[in-house]
Amino acid sequence: MAQSSKNEAGIRISSTLAKKVEYFVAQQNNNTYNYKQVAHSIGAKTAAQQRNIALMLVEMAFKGEIIEVSPGKYKSPQRGNEATGVFVRRSNGKNSVVTDTDGETIFVAERNSMHALNGDRVRINIAAHRRGAEPEAEVIEIIEKKEQTFIGTLKVDRHFGYLLTDSKFLSTDIFIPKAKLKGGETGDKAVVRITEWKDDFKNPSGEVIDILGKAGENNTEIHAILAEFGLPYKYPSTVEKAASKIQAGITDEVIAQRIDMRNVLTFTIDPADAKDFDDALSFRRLSDGRYEIGVHIADVTHYVYPDTIIDREAQRRATSVYLVDRVVPMLPEHLCNGICSLRPDEEKLAFSVIFHIDDDAKVLSSKIAKTVIKSDRRFSYEEAQQVIETGKGDYVDEIQKMNELAKLLRRQRYDNGSVEFDRAEVKFNIDEKGKPLGVFFKVSKDANKLIEEFMLLANKTVAAFVGKPEGKKKPKAFVYRVHDVPDPSRLSDFAAIARNFGYKVKSSGTPRDINRSINRMLDEIKGRGEENYLSTLAIRSMAKAIYTTDNIGHYGLGFDYYTHFTSPIRRYPDMMVHRLLEKYLDGGRSANLQKLEEQCKHSSEMEQLAATAERSSIKYKQVEYMQEHIGDTYSGIISGVTEWGLYVELNDNLCEGLVPMRDLADDYYDFDEKNHCLVGRRHNHRYRLGDNVNIKVARADLEKKLLDFVLLDDKGNVLRGEDHMGSKMSVPQALSHNGKKKRRRK
Repeated sequence: MAQSSKNEAGIRISSTLAKKVEYFVAQQNNNTYNYKQVAHSIGAKTAAQQRNIALMLVEMAFKGEIIEVSPGKYKSPQRGNEATGVFVRRSNGKNSVVTDTDGETIFVAERNSMHALNGDRVRINIAAHRRGAEPEAEVIEIIEKKEQTFIGTLKVDRHFGYLLTDSKFLSTDIFIPKAKLKGGETGDKAVVRITEWKDDFKNPSGEVIDILGKAGENNTEIHAILAEFGLPYKYPSTVEKAASKIQAGITDEVIAQRIDMRNVLTFTIDPADAKDFDDALSFRRLSDGRYEIGVHIADVTHYVYPDTIIDREAQRRATSVYLVDRVVPMLPEHLCNGICSLRPDEEKLAFSVIFHIDDDAKVLSSKIAKTVIKSDRRFSYEEAQQVIETGKGDYVDEIQKMNELAKLLRRQRYDNGSVEFDRAEVKFNIDEKGKPLGVFFKVSKDANKLIEEFMLLANKTVAAFVGKPEGKKKPKAFVYRVHDVPDPSRLSDFAAIARNFGYKVKSSGTPRDINRSINRMLDEIKGRGEENYLSTLAIRSMAKAIYTTDNIGHYGLGFDYYTHFTSPIRRYPDMMVHRLLEKYLDGGRSANLQKLEEQCKHSSEMEQLAATAERSSIKYKQVEYMQEHIGDTYSGIISGVTEWGLYVELNDNLCEGLVPMRDLADDYYDFDEKNHCLVGRRHNHRYRLGDNVNIKVARADLEKKLLDFVLLDDKGNVLRGEDHMGSKMSVPQALSHNGKKKRRRK
């Protein structure tokens, strides 16, 4: 019988189990791991064993035997006294360095920071380890400064000015000499670069790079959002001038080198306000009763050559940015809305994937080729949807047949393990000055899904053509769109939350089984109050899709091979794919893998920045809209639980606001992180993730894009509490950092 011993935390752990854990840790070198990975590796299957492993790892980290590189994630220490890494500056003073060798996050006090800025590469000296204390470091050299700017509002005095910034990366204002204001005045939103930060100065000095306009004006604030994330908010005139010289050039000679499909029925389906039509569909019945469907994509790279001024600007931007009230294009307007756009009744050059498909939506053959097309009709999604629903309108037989085939393709995809994410998008009715007048939801219908399905088919076909060549040929270097398997702990957390609502989601098993269980849940929640919340959580439980040359497949779609080929007007990776595809179709050699990977990494990073800016613009308009509704009451769902309060998402408009801990005056609350809830100490009342609540809009801070709510009781009254002496109370927030986060009186 295995003996057990008591560790210093008082936990009885089998000596056999402890030795297995220690052996596992000793073998990991520079790998990271969590308790579930340890348990799986050593065959610890019971809940008690897994709990003991988790506690043992915590104690080993406490002793300094291993390092907790992020919550619940560990690795063996590999460091010496010095290290290099990337500096992470925070306005709350919790600065740190993420080391190059093992990705460990090490705290750096402001006094030891050398005023390094967020993103700077630094060399640090790591203090000797103190048992039970977090590691701490001192910056001893700034190796490479990252070029960065700050956005804020100017305040100009008689002899100098300064920038008031709300950046999460800087806690101080930036001093600006009068000569460096670039004409800026008090109340202007400006972009400022830090030029100097002396060791003994509290505030850095800087210079104005650009004046965005008066704070509060719509254009100013939208440009500020773009500038905040380092995204361009205006197009260089030199690039636009170069683009304006490009002509369509569809000559007989060009047409002779392509498949001529100008006489085949072709149409586009896009949003009603779209101008950049980068995809079209063609349809014709074949003599054997089957169908030819062409997916035609704007041949952007026919006009934009590598390493030209237009190409360099497109590569730098990597993507168009879609904000609430505008599109910031990747390409100059002359190209994206003119020459390349597949507008109706105009001859256009395309890169196409042409399919032969039977009535069961089985792809019998496919061909990738350069074509020339002529769109017969431009449909909005609403117009195409009306044709599908009523059976009336232009090309009704063709559109309805394509819709039937798209539904069959979609069913095949779901059967093969694709996840059915279908979350409503928040949209605004906006007046000519950019003020939001109303909020509505854009729901994906059959017309949207028709286009989506054939685009997915084209992307998959192109990726397999290069990644899975016929015969014994080796795959050539290519750009893939990949989606990794979910992190087991995040998936397990999501399954637990879904279970609280009465839905069963698998957190283990084959990808197909897991995704089918998610699809069942997504189908069951349609039309219910928790639909938006749970579908959002399902998305968050997944990994992020990225661009890379290393093909690991696309988990969410259930595809072994996938790329982005269908939107070269708005995505640079699609332009890369077009160039590689043309090269390989002509028998060219494999491209430089390292250069492709660098471009993929940049494109993935820019895509994330663009998505963040889009969310920020939506948040700004939501707060602006809710400014007109202070004091109004709404129903909502608790969408987040933190030590500083509850986040509530409103059912009517999906606006999200915070119920601050200070306003939960009916009790003292502890934050139960594991169970995603706040628990009242005296009355044991629980506010859980996903609970339905009623709120009143209390505050709207447009500058910080923040909404504050207060909770209402069943009668619609603001919740009030009594302290233990029987008087009304409003207890400010205070947190304990030992164990659970707690709220207590000062």
